Amino acid sequence: MPSSISFKVASLYSGIMLASGIGYSATASSVEAASRVVEEVIVTAQKRNQALSDIPMSVSVLGGEELERQQATNFEDLVNKIPGFSVTGNTAGISRITLRGINTGGVASTVAVYVDDVPFGSSSGLANGSILAGDFDTFDMARVEVLRGPQGTLYGASSLGGVLKYVPNAPTTERFETRFRTTLESVNEGGLGNATTGVVNLPISEHLAIRASGFYREDAGYIDSIGNNPIPSMTDPDANIFEGTQVEEDINSVESYGGRIAALYEPSEAFSLNVLAMLQKIDTGSSNIVDADPATLKPLHDSPIKSRYHDDFSNIEYQVYSATAKWHFDAVTLESITSYGTFEQNYQDDLAAAELVPGTYLSSLLTFLLEVDPATMPLSVVQEQTTATDKFSQELRLLSQDNDTLEWMTGVYYTKEDSGIDPQVFTPINTLTGEVAVGIPTVAELTLPSTFEEMAVFANGTWYITPSFELDFGARASRNEQSASQVQDGFLVGGALAYDETNSSESPFTYSLSPRYEFSDYTSVYARVATGYRPGGPNILPPGVPADTPRTYDSDTLTSYEIGVKTGSEDGRLALDLTAFYLDWDDIQLYALVNNFGVNGNGGTAVSRGFEFTASFLPVDGLNLSLNGAYTDAYLTADTDPLVGGLDGDPLTFVPEWSFGLNGSYEWDISSDIAAYIGGDLGYTGERPAGFSNRDTEGNLRIADSYTMVNLRSGVDIGRWTIELYGKNLGNEIGITAIESEGSLPNGAVGLGMLRPRTLGVSVGAQF
Repeated sequence: MPSSISFKVASLYSGIMLASGIGYSATASSVEAASRVVEEVIVTAQKRNQALSDIPMSVSVLGGEELERQQATNFEDLVNKIPGFSVTGNTAGISRITLRGINTGGVASTVAVYVDDVPFGSSSGLANGSILAGDFDTFDMARVEVLRGPQGTLYGASSLGGVLKYVPNAPTTERFETRFRTTLESVNEGGLGNATTGVVNLPISEHLAIRASGFYREDAGYIDSIGNNPIPSMTDPDANIFEGTQVEEDINSVESYGGRIAALYEPSEAFSLNVLAMLQKIDTGSSNIVDADPATLKPLHDSPIKSRYHDDFSNIEYQVYSATAKWHFDAVTLESITSYGTFEQNYQDDLAAAELVPGTYLSSLLTFLLEVDPATMPLSVVQEQTTATDKFSQELRLLSQDNDTLEWMTGVYYTKEDSGIDPQVFTPINTLTGEVAVGIPTVAELTLPSTFEEMAVFANGTWYITPSFELDFGARASRNEQSASQVQDGFLVGGALAYDETNSSESPFTYSLSPRYEFSDYTSVYARVATGYRPGGPNILPPGVPADTPRTYDSDTLTSYEIGVKTGSEDGRLALDLTAFYLDWDDIQLYALVNNFGVNGNGGTAVSRGFEFTASFLPVDGLNLSLNGAYTDAYLTADTDPLVGGLDGDPLTFVPEWSFGLNGSYEWDISSDIAAYIGGDLGYTGERPAGFSNRDTEGNLRIADSYTMVNLRSGVDIGRWTIELYGKNLGNEIGITAIESEGSLPNGAVGLGMLRPRTLGVSVGAQF
């Protein structure tokens, strides 16, 4: 199986894998490992087993063992390990991921997330797919592959920025394996967290194996809510509708847990079947937002404080089920991938201080409109919402065998999504009791069911023109059809109203072309031209919108021009991967508020240009150094709709111009059965602009400061046991991960999403 051969590599050497796909075969002795024969890393980025160094595009690979050793479990932990990768968000499981700056803050995703060959999440713009991408736990992963976009020919919709692909360890009939790990950690200004993980691989026979893994993590909170910031009355500025915010510590704790079970049945070399079931839950007590000064973007308090009036939380659940069958014939291989996946988010948002219209608080507005006496029934509001997608997909593909002249693949793909925001409810709260206010009419309740259906045919091939020169090419033709409707009720949205179903359809076409020339076994250059798209769809229009507001919006498209060099020394101790790119983005999908309703639209153009690199160096046996970085100059080349607020020349949302990651580790043998290691990494993320409408009093985009993260780790392997000490964010950097608009917090404060503060931990594991 690919996963069993691609990572016969010690975690010590994952930096080499990042650079060019070169690694070392691991043994018990780290010193011996450093001198062994170089072995290629095999990946499935192009849906067939290939050496990473032979792929004519920019791909990063993170080994599962190294991710575990570095305690890298989520999107945020991957930022300084993947060049050009950005994360925006303030709540666990609710993150917008971006590659090469392709981000304007829209609703639909620009980076597709896969579990093996299974697409996860919504492809439409009606189910918050951009912020509900699958943030899967990395325990017992063989690797994480990151393909920079566009990837429209092989991966289809919503991969115009790229693809993030989780590859779990597959069951194997070769050996019995079990291992577990338990961790205890302390976060600055917060409490104690813990984690427990475990996996077992059980060969039932020479043809059947089962692998099961599970994890439980509890991340301690570190943000407090204190009794401050009373809400003023709209009619009497000297009066307060109710007392100050809640008094509670560590409100942003996170509990996540889940597991996978997979079975491999391989009765002969001609047939194999791999089935998988996976479940993950992420329950968050509150967001990572803190009160900050809108002018300086500095926290208003010495410790992390958020002004919270009511509980705000998010509960997310992922499910993935798949069956992958492969039939090997003499000349071709037929593969079938059938999958069903779901995600569901239930959340409650505290709107006590949120402004519905400029200068007024929503709770105060309700008090005024409903003529409620604030002395006997002070009102505030919470928003409750459920967002869900059920996704079925089927892919069939036919692959040629390895060939010195022409290798090809062709296939068909079908997917059906049923999504819904059902319901979205604005509920009045009696602040004297903390319960739902009695006798108050419905404020607002909305449902938005939608469907997305797509059929595609695709083909890809590699023509080996000479032993040194090859041409990779591909194309994909798709057809998608969508429908959506909306039902609403409540006096703030014009009463009961049901909209007619709105439909849309499109037939996008994408292609890629990549010549590659090999100067030697260790050095090659390539160029790549590729296109991608993000599906358009129907709009459900709010009451009172202008007559020319479109009922549908179109796909946006992206064309990429890329050149790259992959090189390394003959002995494998030095490796370099360097890529330069220019991305041309047209008909950008934009999200705007019209009469306080979200509307999708198209408008304007943008470009993103820059370069990325990854370098690895093994100067002496046991010492591994790697450096990655990216320069990204991404900006609008035309004004957006005034409702969106983007101007020609504005940098794209939350994209750092510069980012770097430096990693080093050293491993040595203390005795024949004891090895020790130390390691660390440093990540720099440059300044990032907020959304186009998030500007200061002078009209300039708000800018998040740069930050530098320092992580260290040290441990010993004693036979089957491992003990590790680690520290994350040792400098206690206040790294900004999101900037909210003014009005979401009381007294004019702006909300900042922040990195997890300094965290110290100890981990003990065993393998049998």
